[in-house]
Amino acid sequence: MKKKAYRDNAPPILLEYLHYLSVIKGRAENTVLSYYEDLKLFFRFLNERMGVEGGFENDDIRHITDAVVESVTLMDAMEFLHFMNDRGNNAASRSRRAIALRRFYKYLADTKRWYEVSPLDKLTLPSAKRALPKYLTLEQSKSLLNIPNAANTFEEARAFCMLTLFLNCGMRLSELVSINTNDVRRSSADSDNIAEFLVIRGKGSKERSVYLNKACAEAIENYIEHRTKLSETHEKLLSEQALFVSERRCQRLSPRRVQQIVEESLAHSGLSGNGISVHKLRHTAATLMYQNGVDVLVLKDVLGHENLGTTQIYTHVADKRVKEAMKQNPLSGESVPGEDNNKK
Repeated sequence: MKKKAYRDNAPPILLEYLHYLSVIKGRAENTVLSYYEDLKLFFRFLNERMGVEGGFENDDIRHITDAVVESVTLMDAMEFLHFMNDRGNNAASRSRRAIALRRFYKYLADTKRWYEVSPLDKLTLPSAKRALPKYLTLEQSKSLLNIPNAANTFEEARAFCMLTLFLNCGMRLSELVSINTNDVRRSSADSDNIAEFLVIRGKGSKERSVYLNKACAEAIENYIEHRTKLSETHEKLLSEQALFVSERRCQRLSPRRVQQIVEESLAHSGLSGNGISVHKLRHTAATLMYQNGVDVLVLKDVLGHENLGTTQIYTHVADKRVKEAMKQNPLSGESVPGEDNNKK
């Protein structure tokens, strides 16, 4: 429905760019929609500047012509970001919109040849404070995984398997939900024929392999055993490709249902109310791996980050941990001998 909305409302040059992102660059649908929403705000700002009835509140941008788009200057873009700041957009949101604008005009320069150099090439990004990610400690993670009936019931086996993958592999919610049964790969050389790695689809529909440690492999095999038993009484499940399914409907779990299962597990473990979400479990996996010696370059590949800078936030988490450890040293309160005597 959203895709149809931008097809109905986008001016031709924007529609062409969105098509380029989808077909040529292979961007995921949600990514394309995000670009549309950010650029639509800028086009609504142009409505305001041109005195169109309704101004910024008029979200009909079909009348924006190529000439209007081509006439945009660096100052226009800067004034747009200032305008969004006045409307309460935080630095992170304004930075994302600035990136969308720069990439759109780079496309107009490099692909459409409208300019020799994009007029927004020098558009600077608003600086945003990067908060350290929240995460569970090792003991809290073990508490979350303490599901006594994980070996005996379908729902508990499913919850334990999902939590184990989140906490060990650091995968995104969308990646876990999209796993199919044939994405579980086994080594033919392994006499036990146990799961060895997963093929998951990350941002931009990019596939990567996630190797499974002993805990993940056993959790998957335990859950698959329960899933197989369920298929014996639910014929519909035989044709369902999704790995994680609902017990009653026998269809792929929605992202919201996975979030609910995680929230229920957090509450059962006494860990709710601490700002921990599914995405924070990804942060937990990354932080625990880094704290236990995983190189940041390797961690980048494990998490499926495109840029090393995104991964390096976990080095700051470790720095904070080291700082706190230094403060807890029993000798940390020792003063310089005679220092108090010298003070007047």
